[in-house]
Amino acid sequence: MFYSINRAPKMKRILGLFRTKDGRDYTVVFILISSLFLLWGLCNGMIDVMDKHFQDKLHLSKAQSAWVQFAHYMGYCFMALPAGWLARRLGYKGGIMAGLIIVALGGLWFIPATQIQSLWAYLMGVFVLAAGLTFLETVANPYTTVLGPAEYAATRINLAQSCNGVGWIFGPVIGGIFFYSAGGVDASSERIYIPYAAVACVVLILAVVFYFASIPDINTEDAYRLDEGTAGPSRSIWSHPHFVFAVVAQFLYVAAQAGVFSFFINYMVEEIPSLPEKLANMWLLEGGSELRNGAWFLNEKGAARLLGYVGFVLFLIGRFSGAAILKQFAPHRVFGLYAAANVVMMLLVFLKLGWLSVVALFLSFFFMSIMFPTIFALGIYGLGKRAKVASSFIVMAIMGGAIMPKLMGWIADHTNMSRGFIVPLFCFVVLAVYGFGWRRLSGAGPGGNAAAPAMTGH
Repeated sequence: MFYSINRAPKMKRILGLFRTKDGRDYTVVFILISSLFLLWGLCNGMIDVMDKHFQDKLHLSKAQSAWVQFAHYMGYCFMALPAGWLARRLGYKGGIMAGLIIVALGGLWFIPATQIQSLWAYLMGVFVLAAGLTFLETVANPYTTVLGPAEYAATRINLAQSCNGVGWIFGPVIGGIFFYSAGGVDASSERIYIPYAAVACVVLILAVVFYFASIPDINTEDAYRLDEGTAGPSRSIWSHPHFVFAVVAQFLYVAAQAGVFSFFINYMVEEIPSLPEKLANMWLLEGGSELRNGAWFLNEKGAARLLGYVGFVLFLIGRFSGAAILKQFAPHRVFGLYAAANVVMMLLVFLKLGWLSVVALFLSFFFMSIMFPTIFALGIYGLGKRAKVASSFIVMAIMGGAIMPKLMGWIADHTNMSRGFIVPLFCFVVLAVYGFGWRRLSGAGPGGNAAAPAMTGH
């Protein structure tokens, strides 16, 4: 009895995140949508450990192996606008169903791709998979912001993205098992299709669930009166600086994230000092370290484990804690502080300071955690029905992940991996400017032209 009495107010506050003023409860819908975040986190996590595999298998440079990221993020670029168009005509449910079917096709393509054993075949699978994920992200990200009170929009999207963080943890671990097997790189190449075929099967089951589920079509608050026909020139979403800058911010954030994630294994194998023997032989690194010149060093398998069990665990902790922090403080300010912290982290990595740089790299995962979803919440604020269109452009900006890693890889090829981190450092500087300048860009809060309870804090 004591337990239930003391937990009741807390449970009420949690459920209040998904209950609107008219009494509608979207808890079940939110849970279903959150499963999609888990799905694309898993797929993205597996792709992040694929780069190093192709470097070894096909004897590629770092810049050349970045074609994997290029294909992945170009899938987002090409399909974002069609996804937004389809979501406007078929609603959220239609967009989700289309995305799930395309993801399944992409996963199944890896079966013949494994037999072809050519880079183009794998890149095609990555592209198709990303195209399906684009539909899901274009729909799911803005949808989470309307499944409850407007003042908790940023909290809900970060909470849903926490499920994405769980997928990021297991993606590199699963990828490490199949991409760096005991039989060597050739044996690993014959098993790449297995995790993707499994994903395809799970996705088809999800498609059946969503087909029979009730997914209401809800729009975000029309704070700028775009849907009333009285807003004049402001009817264009491009006339709102907070949205325009959000597109730029998402481009640069995903560029930074893709660079850090995809070259994490390279950095851990090439740049960190030798390991103490006890650390090299602990359970986490069993089979993940090797003896060279009388000292223990991390290998690709060990780096993939650290990416999943340490890097993405910190990423997940950041998501969960971020959801709570954003409920108490202004999201744009928290975003600005996290971006500034990552400027410092990238500088420490760039300076190549041994274990201090390694710690900074891991901490960057924590500070990156809230950025992607918070940019969505900040960017679509007040756009009403046009939030679906705005969402498609913000998703299209994910193509930053296709371009910047190639630049980062080129710098690393001509200098060293540490120096390549100058690219994400620049990106985080611009992100900090967006966070601290968002109130002025949006006109929200005191003195602005729109009230923004979700963004101005308490």
